[in-house]
Amino acid sequence: MISSTQPIYLDYHATTPIDRRVADRIYHYMTEEFGNASSTDHEWGDRAEAAVKHAAKHVAALIGASPREIIWTSGATESINLAIQGSFPFNSQELHRIALLPLEHKAVLDTCQAVEKRGRAELIFLQVDSKGRLDLNHLERVCAEGLSLLCVMAANNEIGNIYPIETIAQIAQRYDVPFLCDGSQAVGKIPIQFEDWGITYLAISAHKLYGPKGVGALAVRRGYHLEPLIFGGGHQQGMRSGTLNVPGIVGLGEACRLRSLEMGADGQTIALKRDRLQARLSEQSDLIVNGDQENRLAGNLHVSIPSVPNSAVIARIRHQLAISTGSACSSGVEAPSHVLQALKLPGSVIEGALRIGIGKFTTDEEVDRAAEILINAVSSIHQMMYV
Repeated sequence: MISSTQPIYLDYHATTPIDRRVADRIYHYMTEEFGNASSTDHEWGDRAEAAVKHAAKHVAALIGASPREIIWTSGATESINLAIQGSFPFNSQELHRIALLPLEHKAVLDTCQAVEKRGRAELIFLQVDSKGRLDLNHLERVCAEGLSLLCVMAANNEIGNIYPIETIAQIAQRYDVPFLCDGSQAVGKIPIQFEDWGITYLAISAHKLYGPKGVGALAVRRGYHLEPLIFGGGHQQGMRSGTLNVPGIVGLGEACRLRSLEMGADGQTIALKRDRLQARLSEQSDLIVNGDQENRLAGNLHVSIPSVPNSAVIARIRHQLAISTGSACSSGVEAPSHVLQALKLPGSVIEGALRIGIGKFTTDEEVDRAAEILINAVSSIHQMMYV
């Protein structure tokens, strides 16, 4: 358990605490069943291989895929890089067209821009409104013009928007466009049906769903093959070589198994806590809630207090409350959020933005205390600013 002297943790978009049941499984495969899944000459390797196959079944069951479609990686960033870079052969001279949300995680944006800088792709940014909602008519027009790859995340890591992935996948299929979905914020929180919806590639990260850091997966639809980024041994259908992280993979599998059982009930409880916190904060300050409130992750509360710079709030509360000003991949970088800039929000709204993430281990007492801490901090800053 987290010590009572630690700041209240409300940054579940950045990472989640590992579920103790998951940690116990990982520990067992680190200390007792430590075999190499590629060692086929003895039972230690056989048992490790069986554990990996068992984990693939749990991951596949959660996302509606086949276990054979699961490729193990070090996390969603590697999965995304494999899907994007691996889609275009190194010796290809063709200029590929990639369409993507301007709100994508930096793992998608930076990888696409790297491919563009190498002269191998043209990027087309999809249109969104001030709440981050995708213009499906524009998406269809772009797909109709021909694409090599479409990238749309299942849920945004800052404002929490949930995107209509089933509809998007149907549009992509209509025009025979491969579709990469970054599912790192969505898998284990909302239902996703990889096979039935027609997603081509789905990226997953274990530490976003109460699993360990440093392990993830990429679901690759049958009939598709990606050029490897990592060579050596031809593991995993030749798409990703290297000794498998058996304890991490077992942990991801167990986390997915538990999410399959508990996701629905947890989501309802978490949403109630989020709404409670939002109501408390709205009563006490000039609060603006960013994003699509009708379609957002249960634990997401992305707010702006335009009268107070977010840096001042964080400086005042960081030893009491763990929240953030944006994506963890950009924390420490003094630049406005690319997500909020893409929404064309006023500068004061961007500068006052705070991301709050609630999870399954968040208590009602922590929600109430967090509201008190934030309200007091804003009040104190106001007094200093307007004396």
